[in-house]
Amino acid sequence: MTPVDSPLVETFPALRAVPGLVHGFLLRHPEIAVDTDRDTALARLARFHEETARDQLDIPRDQTWFAEQIHADHLEVCGANGEPRTWPRADGLVTGDSSVFLGIYVADCAAVYLVDPIHRALALVHSGKKGTEMSIAPKAIARMQQDFGTDPADLIIQVSPCIRPPAYEIDFASTIRTECRKAGVPASQIHDPETCTSRDLDRYYSYRTEAGRTGRHLALLGWIEDPA
Repeated sequence: MTPVDSPLVETFPALRAVPGLVHGFLLRHPEIAVDTDRDTALARLARFHEETARDQLDIPRDQTWFAEQIHADHLEVCGANGEPRTWPRADGLVTGDSSVFLGIYVADCAAVYLVDPIHRALALVHSGKKGTEMSIAPKAIARMQQDFGTDPADLIIQVSPCIRPPAYEIDFASTIRTECRKAGVPASQIHDPETCTSRDLDRYYSYRTEAGRTGRHLALLGWIEDPA
């Protein structure tokens, strides 16, 4: 089970309660300079992300799949057939393979964790203004239904910290929650810390507040244990 929060990793009670699930939301590193472009910032953060995922969450980099993230709604299904890699054009990842871990980068946009504990299917999506307008989270639910037989009534959904009003003019976190309810997920199984990333730059990166020159959080999701 995912450990309780450390100074550099945030976890969420609803996901910690799922047997065998591992997840994390890697926070701002106070000693890594990220006042630069996205690619350079990610290169500087790479060692921290890899070591933290491995040492605190038991998630190996070579079993983790990533998405290119172009602010669209394309989803890819990840399996263990071939080397883990970054899927081009994708903003969401789906898997029914317990040996696969999913990774998404965000800074103000939301990472949305979708967990089906019955079929052990997972999805992790990047949902900011554009992705939310394109309904990427409900599309991930539909893909999990199609590919793995997921019943939306069984899903546990977690929205990560993200930017919110009044710091941002659009409350896309609220839209994500509403659309997931409309897709059949019970309101009691949709969780949101209601934390605004722009309000605590000691803990979070904020693309808007830092004018695009900042780091990225790494959201991670997978299975590390068989169910009891």
